[in-house]
Amino acid sequence: MSSSHGLNPALLAAFAEPTANASLRGIMRGLEKESLRVTPVGTLAQTDHASSLGSALTHPHITTDYSEALLEFITQPFTEVEPLLAQLDDIHRFTYQQLAHNNERLWPASMPCTLGSDAEIPVARYGTSNSGKMKTVYRIGLGHRYGRAMQTIAGIHYNFSLPDDFWRALQTECGNQQSLQDFKTERYFGLIRNFRRNFWLLIYLFGASPAVCACFVKNRAHKLQPFPFAEQTMYLPYATSLRMGDLGYQSDAQKTLVVNYNNLSDYLKTLCGAITQSHPAYERIGVKDIAGNYQQLNSSLLQIENEFYSSIRPKRTTERGETALQALRLRGVEYVEVRCVDLNPFEPLGITIEQMQMMDAFLLFCLLSDSPETDEREFYQGQENQKRIVNSGRDPALELLRGDDSVSMHSWAQEILHGSIACAELLDQAKGGDAYRQALALQLEKLENAELTPSARVLRDMTSAQQSFYAHTLALAEQHRAYFATRPLAQKDQTEFVQMSERSLEAQAELESQQQFNFDQYLENYYAQYRGCTGCGS
Repeated sequence: MSSSHGLNPALLAAFAEPTANASLRGIMRGLEKESLRVTPVGTLAQTDHASSLGSALTHPHITTDYSEALLEFITQPFTEVEPLLAQLDDIHRFTYQQLAHNNERLWPASMPCTLGSDAEIPVARYGTSNSGKMKTVYRIGLGHRYGRAMQTIAGIHYNFSLPDDFWRALQTECGNQQSLQDFKTERYFGLIRNFRRNFWLLIYLFGASPAVCACFVKNRAHKLQPFPFAEQTMYLPYATSLRMGDLGYQSDAQKTLVVNYNNLSDYLKTLCGAITQSHPAYERIGVKDIAGNYQQLNSSLLQIENEFYSSIRPKRTTERGETALQALRLRGVEYVEVRCVDLNPFEPLGITIEQMQMMDAFLLFCLLSDSPETDEREFYQGQENQKRIVNSGRDPALELLRGDDSVSMHSWAQEILHGSIACAELLDQAKGGDAYRQALALQLEKLENAELTPSARVLRDMTSAQQSFYAHTLALAEQHRAYFATRPLAQKDQTEFVQMSERSLEAQAELESQQQFNFDQYLENYYAQYRGCTGCGS
């Protein structure tokens, strides 16, 4: 099967028409940005999540991810990029003011700071409510399954959705008779299939983790080389994003899991099976220890759907206690979550406006391109292409697998970028100006000159300063801390954030006072939802 699926000319023309084009103004995007808390000397913070930051369980903007020391900032969805980044900036400014009390800062790279043993990596805690306990036990399980070091890797998730006006225009153009939600779900899966064919380009353009501290790969099999100027740093000369490779969110156990993205029903069936069928290696860990303490949520290949490490996910906002798959089954796809983006260590916010504009155009390209169903061979080809880009993405001789052929990465990337430029023109038409085209022009420059990529810049700066990955990143962490120290929030905004933190602590306390049944029963009720998934048993 060929992976060459270009823009549909009729759809491109349809969305150049004024009424349909105007619907592109309603695109919504949101960010989730993870960053480790570290000490002034670049070791992992051992302090608890600060109560002044509110409850990690219930705060709308500030939470923790896998580790107690791994902060996650969540913006609300916006139709414009500028206010989104302004909100992310405000969250950072408030957080840095709180971190100053312990003289902590945020680690600006995706790959972690200096790490000690697994026992020195604290698992995130969310209180005594059933939902809070479940989040903690899930993370304890991840530690047993993959080691806790993997829980310290950070990234940015980009959430993207299109408005109903867009979908109605597309449905009319396609002559489709489904319900609007069924049509949206079907087309979002088409976007996802094309994204998975092409997302290696985003790793090339935005990957910023070509090196790691040697402590991260201690006692692990790897093919990295010692960095010439710092033996405690390991790297690959042409690497782009080690976070997206075998050292990052990859799993040997999951390599046998071929997830079907051809339709919602098959997607649910595949993941639901992985959550409900026991896995021998995880059976040996046991669900509880001899004292009755939970070691993991279950002994299946996946504890919950979030454990499947995909570059993109179909999403639907969940109700409290509802599984992500149940929400999709009942209400269809609402948006997609892009998960393959490294933190840009040179940027205080970890991402730039041009990067987000590129993502918008790229995702629109994936949506407006023909997207045939995929098969198992293409699934594994995608994994192989990801591996090649991660380890050798800046090698000018790099070739990728495309159907029956092996093709130049450069020529394929040009094709994707030119398709994305056509979509950037649509977005500029809708918004006014030429910001999208300018953002795409920057990406073309990176394609023609690999030295302009963030991964090349990291290695170049380390080389010129003869610095380790650790020393280079720590210096950037200090720069970012100083940047935010000179920009405290205005008193009014500070007060709003303080009140938000207080309300979140009250919400957690209220949740904990409302316990209705024990945790075992809570889990049983939670997992009963998976029986409703298509093809997942009775």
